[in-house]
Amino acid sequence: MEPNLIDLESDHFFMGEALRQAAKAYLEEEVPVGAVVVRSGRVIARAFNQVETLKDATAHAEMLAITQAEAALGDWRLNGCTLYATKEPCPMCAGAIVHTRFDRVVFGVADLKGGAAGGALNLLSWPGLNHSCPATGGVREEECRMLLKNFFAEQRAKSNERSRGD
Repeated sequence: MEPNLIDLESDHFFMGEALRQAAKAYLEEEVPVGAVVVRSGRVIARAFNQVETLKDATAHAEMLAITQAEAALGDWRLNGCTLYATKEPCPMCAGAIVHTRFDRVVFGVADLKGGAAGGALNLLSWPGLNHSCPATGGVREEECRMLLKNFFAEQRAKSNERSRGD
């Protein structure tokens, strides 16, 4: 039996779904990160950052999508699932990804300062943890990067206007 092959066309498609979620976050003035969980070629969960809206530091897109996927499957174990996120998962999200036993993570833009899927560190394949999860980065990277870059430029401009009293 041959190992599962990575289907880059599917990665491109499902990252588009995550980008749509990130756009929703942008409209809500949340950091524009979106996530979807896919199992057997179907999206079973989709979410975007809601930290400010919910006043909850754990309300990252990945965490919300994980909770939805667990509900959809009726189990906390997410074997057979792939998580697509527009930005590399942070340590909190990476810990949840390992704990719930995802088969794979696909992300758009790396986070060299705080990413935990190979950017700043790699919790997804940390020695001694009960599970490891391969990650593929750089899928639709430029689109993901530009969404974040534009968002933070707008936020800085708004902050400058407020400080000038405009």
